[in-house]
Amino acid sequence: MAQLLRALLGASEKAAGVAQLCRQQETLFQLLIEEKSGVDKNKKFVQDFKTLADVIIQELIRHDIGKKFPELQNFIGGEESNKFENGLGESITMRVCPTQQETAALLCKILDQNQKAAELLAAAVHEEVVIQDQDLDRVSVVLPTDRLGIWIDPIDSTNQYIRGASDVTPSASGIYSSGLRSALVLVGVYDRLTGNPVLGVINEPFVQQDPRTKRWNSRYHWGISYHGTNICSLPRPNPGSGLSVVMSSSESIENQQALAPICGGHVYHAAGAGYKILCVILGLVDAYIFSGDTTFKWDTCGPHAILKALGGNIVDLTRIREVWKEGANKLLPELTYESVQQELGAEKWANKGGVLAFMHREHLEIIIKALTEADQCAHSASIHSSCMERRKDSL
Repeated sequence: MAQLLRALLGASEKAAGVAQLCRQQETLFQLLIEEKSGVDKNKKFVQDFKTLADVIIQELIRHDIGKKFPELQNFIGGEESNKFENGLGESITMRVCPTQQETAALLCKILDQNQKAAELLAAAVHEEVVIQDQDLDRVSVVLPTDRLGIWIDPIDSTNQYIRGASDVTPSASGIYSSGLRSALVLVGVYDRLTGNPVLGVINEPFVQQDPRTKRWNSRYHWGISYHGTNICSLPRPNPGSGLSVVMSSSESIENQQALAPICGGHVYHAAGAGYKILCVILGLVDAYIFSGDTTFKWDTCGPHAILKALGGNIVDLTRIREVWKEGANKLLPELTYESVQQELGAEKWANKGGVLAFMHREHLEIIIKALTEADQCAHSASIHSSCMERRKDSL
C-alpha cells in the first residue's frame, strides 16, 4: 500500500504541475480547449469543456501507475476520453509515449504543430517527481493490488479551471465559492469485489500563488480505509457547536429551505463536487449535500476514502432518506464504485441518487431528520390542498 500511495502522490504532484503550466502560459492555455458533446457531455452545464490538460493528466497518471503496477493497467478509469481532434479534423489518441521526444511529437500533432507548447507539456509529463513524506513510512497496510480499481478525475471543476479567478476571497469559514481553488486532481482506489473505496488522494494545484513569480504551489491530502485500518494525512476535525452545510447553487429550493433553519445561516455555496467534499474533510463545514445526479464515481471515490479514514462517510441521498423513513437506519447506504447503471457514456457512472457527505454521524441524523420533516410537511400540505379543491368542487 505504501508503494502504491507514494506512486499516486507522485503522479498527482506531476498532474498539478501540468495544470499549473497550462494556466500560467497564456498562449498555451488558449490552445487547450475543446467542447464536449453527445453522451460525454455533463448535462448540468450549458457548456462543459474538455481540455487537453485534463486528458494529459489522466493519461500520465494511467501511464505512471500502470508502469509500476501492471496488474492495475486495465482497471484505471477516468472522466475523459483520450480521443482528441486537431485543427485539421484528425482524430488522435492521446497517450504517454516511452520517451519525452515521442510524447512531444504526438502532442505536436494534436496542437497543430505548435512545437513549443508540445515540448513544454511533454517535459512536464516526463518529469521525475520524488515524494519526500515521512508520514508514508508509517503506512504498513497490505492490499491485494490484483483486486483494485482506480478512478481519476484529472481536473475536477473544469469550468472553474478554465474561467476561474485566482483572487476570489474566501468566506469567514475559509470556503471559496468559486475560482481556481476549487479545481482539484482527484484519485480514488476501490476494491473491485466490494466496490468500497480504500485509498484516496486529493491534490490542490492552486493553493497559493507567489506574488512575484506568479507561480502556484500545490498541496496534497491522502487517506486509507481498509478492513478496519484507517490512516490519514489529516487530523479528524472536531464537531462545532452548530451545523454548517455546503451545497451547489443549483441545489433544490426545498432542500435549501429545509436546512436553513437548522444551520443558523451557515449554508454555503461552492463549485466542484470534489472541493465541497474537501471542505467537509478539512472541517470547514459539517456536511455536503447534493440531490442531483450529475456527480460521478471519479468525483467522489478519492474524497470518500479520505472521509472514511477520518470516520466520516458519503451516502446515497435518496436511499438514506428512504431507509430513514422505514426506520432501518443502522446500515448506511454508502456510495460504491462499480458500474450499476445501464446508461451510455458518462451517465453509466453517475451517482444517480445524489450524495450526502458528512464527518460526524450526529450531523447526518440532524440533516435527515430535517429533510424528512420537510417531506412530511409538504405531503400534509398537498393533502390539505387536495381536500380543499374537492370541497370547492362539491360546493
